[in-house]
Amino acid sequence: MARMAIFGKRIPDEVQTFVERTINSLLQEGCELIMYRGFQHRINEQWAVGWEFPEFKNAAELQACAPDFLLVIGGDGTILDASTLVERSGIPIIGLNTGRLGFLANITRDEAPMALKAILAGDYSLDERNALEAHTASDDIIQPNFALNEIAVSRKGTTSMISIHVSLNGEFLNTYWADGLLISTPTGSTGYNLSCGGPILLPGSNNFILTPIAPHNLTVRPLVIPNADTISIKVEAREGNFLASLDSRVFTLDCETELTLRRADFRFKLVRTAYTDFASTLRNKLLWGLDRRN
Repeated sequence: MARMAIFGKRIPDEVQTFVERTINSLLQEGCELIMYRGFQHRINEQWAVGWEFPEFKNAAELQACAPDFLLVIGGDGTILDASTLVERSGIPIIGLNTGRLGFLANITRDEAPMALKAILAGDYSLDERNALEAHTASDDIIQPNFALNEIAVSRKGTTSMISIHVSLNGEFLNTYWADGLLISTPTGSTGYNLSCGGPILLPGSNNFILTPIAPHNLTVRPLVIPNADTISIKVEAREGNFLASLDSRVFTLDCETELTLRRADFRFKLVRTAYTDFASTLRNKLLWGLDRRN
């Protein structure tokens, strides 16, 4: 019998039937369900379903439950939030998409019944994704200090550009005069990085990407680096501070603070089935192959 933890945030009313059927089918398959407290309370208030599953409310309680899987109902942003609960535990994440097609939550509503059956039958693989860690002289400034998608350094409270001094393994690389700088993982290469003109990396690539945000010098282009490199960052800004965002979590740092970024010493495990693969997600999400003029 599989123990399945369930995490979600806001769910639109139009997917109520789908969510209820998914929960009922897991129960029929003999799963033991544990639900995120905020999600269960919100669903009970929104739909009056009367769920009374055992609950967890933070990373420690989730990990103490030792679930076989964490089923995330929502989109890619919901998975990024869920990553702060999984942390270093290695709990496999299943992404069930209730909206538009996602790169992380890529099991669609149509595929969900067969995909979940396959997972419970053991017919799945684990797609391990590298993460980034951020460190400062006082490591309690940024917590949690990891990012699955990207770490962004950007200006705060001003329209003026900032100067971002970057070194790799102790050797000076460049001073970026820009609105900000993205340091993306392969997982994050299809997110903010892509919007800023950065390249797409396959999930298994052992690289990170440095992508400037609206740089003053147009010759300053995105740079792909080995993920074994240590990245040191110092910022100059008129306001005396700047923003560091780790996925969706934003921190205000003083310009005296030096950031050190490196590959995390753990990986996140995403569950993959025969119904999901990165290449098909790329084609569907980016509409590749729809132009028949070639």
